[in-house]
Amino acid sequence: MKRSQDREHGAAVYDHGGGVRSVEVPIPDNPLGHTLVYVVDTDRGPVLIDTGWDDPTSWDTLAEGLTACGTSVGEIHGVVITHHHPDHHGLSGRVREVSGAWIAMHAADLAIVRRTRETRPERWFTYMTAKLTAAGAPEEHVAPLRTAPRRALPGLSPALPDREIVPGELLDLPGRRLRAIWTPGHTPGHVCLHLEEAHPGQLPGHGRLFSGDHVLPEITPHIGLYEDPDDATVTDPLGDYLDSLERVGRLAPAEILPAHQHAFTDAAARVRQLLTHHEDRLTDLLSLLATPLTPWQLAERMEWNRPWADIPHASRNIAVSEAEAHLRRLVKLGRAEAVAGSEPVTYVAV
Repeated sequence: MKRSQDREHGAAVYDHGGGVRSVEVPIPDNPLGHTLVYVVDTDRGPVLIDTGWDDPTSWDTLAEGLTACGTSVGEIHGVVITHHHPDHHGLSGRVREVSGAWIAMHAADLAIVRRTRETRPERWFTYMTAKLTAAGAPEEHVAPLRTAPRRALPGLSPALPDREIVPGELLDLPGRRLRAIWTPGHTPGHVCLHLEEAHPGQLPGHGRLFSGDHVLPEITPHIGLYEDPDDATVTDPLGDYLDSLERVGRLAPAEILPAHQHAFTDAAARVRQLLTHHEDRLTDLLSLLATPLTPWQLAERMEWNRPWADIPHASRNIAVSEAEAHLRRLVKLGRAEAVAGSEPVTYVAV
């Protein structure tokens, strides 16, 4: 499908046809580069799907992009959030302040937003210190968390949504058919949004899917543990993600409109690639677990997009969380188990 790019107002804007456009909203100091914020025309005014990171440059770019789309922040009718991460939900509060728009989010991620707003930074640092110690992180990695300034971190004061997205139901977008598809994995309340309308370019398939971070054309989304300092439930985020992927594959949309990179077709092929990737990774991890390893030791040995020595401190925390999510899946499948009496706990293939 032909797309136009308008940089007249300093923002990259793409017309996807059928009353859907996107604005590239930058993410500061992040290799992802930007979030694609979608602008969907409705009979009551434009609705945004995600908003971008809460940063002055990001805000200015979003405003300039909306102007290039022939509208403005003040005309936004509603905001639909695919998931709670700050590069998606960050600017929602500012949009609502200017426009009076409603903000909608799945209940599971809404609970995270509510908890985040109520949790003091001190509680979060204490939790992360204990968690990383239990995962086998060395003292030199944990020590900075013990002494870090207890200041507010990005994303720790997110806007509280005022509507819940109900899976399987159509959203209240007059003149449009946009159905919520619950796709947990990247976050517990991640949703994809199925635009149940004929593709404007007549591509074969069933409408278009705003996929958030669930399915991206060239990147494998991060799947880590669902972090909750006050909940000891043993979750299986990777299992949730794989089940959700198959749900999207069965949906067979004509086109995927993701939150990063670019729109693409053949969702079924991309889903197969992602399922194969995770199965291959689980197989590789079983080989590593021939010898008992802590989650930290496993993360050190896993294949990442750069050597472990080059991965920054904060990114190592994310990597360990991803290693733990894969361990949870292997344990649930009966392919690995914790070694009794090990401290910190180690895991071994069975």
